[in-house]
Parts: sequence; structure tokens; C-alpha cells
Amino acid sequence: MNILFVSSEVEDLAKTGGLADVAKALPLSFKSVGHDVRIVTPLYQTSSNVEHAKTILTNVTLHAGDSLYHYNVKQVDLHGVTVYLVDYPDYFFRKGIYSDGYHAYDDNGERYAFFSMAALHLAQLLEFKTDIIHCNDWHTGLIPFYLKKHWSNSEYLAEAKTVLSVHNGAFQGVFALDSVPFLQKSGVNYEDIHHGNINYLKIGVQYATKIVAVSPSYAQELQTDLGSHHMGDLFRSRSQDLVGIINGCDYTQWNPETDTMIPTNYSAEDMNGKAFCKANLQQHSHLPVDGDIPLIGMVCRITDQKGFSYLIPIIKNILHHNVQLVLIGTGDPELVRQIQSISDRHRNKFFFMNDFSLSFSHLVTAGSDFFLMPSLFEPCGLNQMYSLAYGTLPIVRAVGGLKDTVIDLEADPINANGFVFDRPDSEALLNCIRKALLFYHEYPQTFDIVRKKSIQTHFNWHDSAMKYEALYRSIN
Repeated sequence: MNILFVSSEVEDLAKTGGLADVAKALPLSFKSVGHDVRIVTPLYQTSSNVEHAKTILTNVTLHAGDSLYHYNVKQVDLHGVTVYLVDYPDYFFRKGIYSDGYHAYDDNGERYAFFSMAALHLAQLLEFKTDIIHCNDWHTGLIPFYLKKHWSNSEYLAEAKTVLSVHNGAFQGVFALDSVPFLQKSGVNYEDIHHGNINYLKIGVQYATKIVAVSPSYAQELQTDLGSHHMGDLFRSRSQDLVGIINGCDYTQWNPETDTMIPTNYSAEDMNGKAFCKANLQQHSHLPVDGDIPLIGMVCRITDQKGFSYLIPIIKNILHHNVQLVLIGTGDPELVRQIQSISDRHRNKFFFMNDFSLSFSHLVTAGSDFFLMPSLFEPCGLNQMYSLAYGTLPIVRAVGGLKDTVIDLEADPINANGFVFDRPDSEALLNCIRKALLFYHEYPQTFDIVRKKSIQTHFNWHDSAMKYEALYRSIN
């Protein structure tokens, strides 16, 4: 199949989150099984590994309503996959991808409306007879709409079907219609406009041939009023075209046997190195070096989504136990202030780094005994997959991809690889953590067995890609 994979970010080029991981790994998997897959993404000021990009199209003219755009296209090779970079400096030559670091850019609606149209325009210019256009999140949500309204008679796009992956439905791309001048003349239906605003993700869900949530449980949650971020009716109306496919994990980067960012390597067969990683983490975190004290690690954005509204009130209760806590992340200033205040008062037990460091996140994953992810919602989640690979047992809430990847010890002792709680509240979270600590202290031999089993729990991109391929074939 000929697949056009369109994403606002791609790992190794530009990245703010898990979307970029998917936008690299999935096309590479498609390529490995023989599909002709091409990636389209913006060329940002901050883009990496583009020094040797070659210009393949210059001063191309795109008509959008009454507007004219003149843009260039550059090309790079990403591990054998061709990537087309849409080069339009007025929109993309800025110090951030979506924001200046503090505030989202006011013209994000216009920026990604243009990018979505340019992706289709580019396929036409390159004479790429497309079978599948794989869109990702709100940034490309207009593509299914554009395809139906403006490109349905294109020689190269007429047979194309669209698949929209919803990586996080909380981010929907809502913009005033009059802030994107050419959209007013693009054929947007009256019912798509609410109080003068247009919702890019809603448009994508309405017009896409198929919709994919990034885990089976998240596909179900998107059809509930609580889990849909106010789009439940729409997702329910498309339930026959909505599927859930769990993301894979890049084990070339997250593997304790080969990881160059941890002080020593280890495996399920020889776990000795994990104890050394724990001691190293304790040293770097200025905590007492003691292998018998259970250590809970956490690496995440400091936001309400990650469960801090019910975690912060019980941190002191957790620290009453014989335990150490290491947390690294940035985010909401008020949440950060509260966490920092607790850490300052319990420095012998709780280390908080208000920053992000890839190397330190690897050390936290390798050196911790437990990895905490009490998320309010989590479409897929990657950190629980990383922690499993390192024999660091996840403590998670039964939501989204966490529910699909972590098996609770009490619920299924034979296959267990972590600890799971249901209710999004402090009491349920504290009880789950206490169960994990009790298991660590009272059943050390069984703990080691579960830990070794967790290392052997893999979520491969190839498996995910084969499910996507089956979905593609079902609509062609």
C-alpha cells in the first residue's frame, strides 16, 4: 500500500511528546514489511537532523480560499523512510513548536489548517497515488474534510481513505472560525461551527474513514461522557468505525541490557545490575543509599491529567512508611510549588527535580523498585512500558493504556506485572501503594519473580503495525 503519514511532530526531527514516537516507529514498521510509506511534517526552526535535507520543490503555490501560499519542500531520510518537510517560515520558523514556552501561538489554527492542506497538495505534486492517509490528532484533523470537499476528484487522491489516530482527545484544536480566513470559504457545514468556533478534532472524527484510539480501553472511554472530553456523542455515533490499537515500545532505546544511559546493564537472567542502578539513583537524588528501602520513581508532566490532585494530598502519608520517592518533571507552577514544599520538608525521603533530563529519566526507570502512574486519564502511556522492561513494577490506575498493559497482583497473581487501582481518589491510590510496599517487604522472593516476569513483557511496534495494516486492508 501507499501510505501518507501526516504528523505535526516526528521523533529525531521534532518532539514534544508520545505522538512523535508513534510518528517515527509506525512508519518504520510499515516500511519493514514492504509498504511505500512517506511522512509529511513541518520544518520547524527547532527541527533536528535536517542539516543535509535536500530541497525538492521550490516556491510551490497553494490556493486556499482567497489566500495564496508559496512554500518549499525539503526531504530527509529517516532510517529508510522518506520524510517531506513543509517549509513555510512564517508559520514554523519559531522558537517553539506549538508555543513560545508559556503561551500557545495565537495563529495555531491557521498554521495547521495550512499544513493539512499542504500535505494533500504535496501528494498531488509528487504524483503519489495514495491508498491511506494516516492523520494524527487535531493538527491534521482537517485532512479528511479537505479530502472529501476539495480533493475527491484528484487523480492521485481520489481512492485515498483516511485514518485518524486520537493520541489524546483532551487536545482538540478549537479555534475561532474567523481566525482562519480561508476556512470560511472551504465548505464547512453550519453544524460544525459552535459559537463561532471550529473544533479540528471533531471535524476529523466526523470525516475520517476510520478512527483509532491508542489503546482498546481508551477507545471505550472515548465513547463515555466522562472519558470523551465532551465528544462522547460523536464518538458513539462513529462506534462502528472506532478501534483501539495499543502503541508499541521502542526497545532499541529502552532496554536494560543495552542502555548506555544507566551505570550498568542487567537482564532478567542477571538482575545484579539493577541494585547498582538503585544505589546510583539514591546517590544522585541525595537520598540514603540503602538497598532494602523500596524506592518509588515517577517521571511525568506535572499536570492534573497525571493524578496529582489525589497524589499530592497523600504524599506525606506515603512518606510515613519506610520508603523513598523520586519525582522528575515540569508543568503546572502551582502543583510544582506544592510538590517542592513537601520535598523540602522530607529531603531524606523525597527528591523532586523540577526539570527534565532524558538520562536521569532512564536512571529513575532502572533504579526504582516501583514506577508510579496514577493518571486521571492516559490514552496509552509509554512510561509503564519502559518500567516493565526494566523490572520496575508499575503502580497505575485502571484507565486507558495503563489498564491494557499492567496486570494487578491481586486480580491475576499468575500473570501479574504490577499494581492497579480503580477510583481516581487519594484513598484508593494510598491503599494500592501500601499493598505494593507490603508485597515488597513480606514476599521478597515472589517480588523478584514478578519483577523478572515484567522484563519479559513486551509491546512490539511490529505487532501494532500489523493491526493497523489489517485495519487499512479492511477499508480498501
